[in-house]
Parts: sequence; structure tokens; C-alpha cells
Amino acid sequence: MKNVLDYYEFSSFRKDQSDAFNGNEISFTEINKTHFLIFEKNNATLNLYVSRYEQRNDIGVKPPVILELVMANYDKGVPEHRIALRKYLG
Repeated sequence: MKNVLDYYEFSSFRKDQSDAFNGNEISFTEINKTHFLIFEKNNATLNLYVSRYEQRNDIGVKPPVILELVMANYDKGVPEHRIALRKYLG
């Protein structure tokens, strides 16, 4: 999974303080200035979300304006999961 995070330039994981992700660790990458993909690390699973924030610095600090689950229990070995990620990041 580290290869996927590095390839798409996701941030390092850090604890969410906004309560939008139940205090779990999150990692994000930018789609554009206000939209981001976020991986939430919930124990041994990763959930992928698309989100909208007013600014990048709000991620993990303030709740997102929009948050939509793209893929629960993300597994890079499943083609549909990789396709869902590429849909947003090309």
C-alpha cells in the first residue's frame, strides 16, 4: 500500500482532530484546490473518501464541507478499487 500512497503523493498519516473520521489516522492528496482524496486508517483497514474543504490546512482540523465514501476496505489487489482511485487521480 505504501507504493500506492507514494505514487499518488498522499501525505503521511496523521491523527484526525476534526471528528469527521472518528479520531482515526488520515492521509490525503489533492485533486484540486478544494477537493481531496482521503484514506482513513481504521485499525487494519483503509477507507477511501472524496472530500471538499475550504482550504488544504483545514484537513484533519475542521470537518469537511462534503465527504463521500468512495471505497470501504480499500484493497490495492482488487481491480475495481484501483479503478476507483484512478477515476479521481488519472
